[in-house]
Amino acid sequence: MTVAENIVYGLRLRKMGRETIAKKLAAILGTTKLEALAQRYPGELSGGQQQRVALARALIVEPETLLLDEPLSNLDANLREEMRFEIRRLHDEYRYTPRFTSPHDQSEAMTTADLIAVMNSGRIDQLGSPEDIYARPESEFVARFIGASNVIKGTALDENHVSFAGATLQVVGAKLNAGQSAPVAIRQHDVQLSTQTAAVAAERGQGHVTRQVYLGAARDYMVETADGTALRVTTPTETAVAKGSEVWLTLPPDRCRALSR
Repeated sequence: MTVAENIVYGLRLRKMGRETIAKKLAAILGTTKLEALAQRYPGELSGGQQQRVALARALIVEPETLLLDEPLSNLDANLREEMRFEIRRLHDEYRYTPRFTSPHDQSEAMTTADLIAVMNSGRIDQLGSPEDIYARPESEFVARFIGASNVIKGTALDENHVSFAGATLQVVGAKLNAGQSAPVAIRQHDVQLSTQTAAVAAERGQGHVTRQVYLGAARDYMVETADGTALRVTTPTETAVAKGSEVWLTLPPDRCRALSR
């Protein structure tokens, strides 16, 4: 079948009139930017175009709820990025309720969702908006899975201070009890790296660089602290520190989040 025949297949099964089908087809072709491809066949389309046809075929019947089960898994990186925004745009246009399942790519969830449920071993570990899930993780699993946070294992000194690798960290989030093991999450880009000795050493951790990778827009470091903890740090490209160098790490209090579980 051609693109047009694929898209209207569901309407024909519902035995809608020819005029109604033509009107709905013209509308969905315009929305999905497929007008020029209406008479082509699937083998003549790119992967992203095929995915748009599949979405158009599903949307033209005006579903209340649409299940999208890994819809972008077979696309290359550039097409996946394009289709993430396309799915969001179509949602805003048609106001249907999609359930989008993505086991690997958190960017898909962050781009397309109003509400994210992070699943762990078949159970919902945390439910919230993309901002809540990313900025305020409640568990070590969510912190590592969404945004790949560093998770520091320290010891609570009081309800909002943690001892870690010779430094005292001030934290936000869960209230702690003195003496308990305290997991603290901090994003890679929130850790500040310097080769200068700290003015207040107690507030900063010391370590040495075990890996440095140039990524074009940033540098990616692995730093090992005195207690053997490995922290991943992302910095601007201007911050160039050689492998093996001794460094100081500053962990801003408002970015250190104590996890409740």
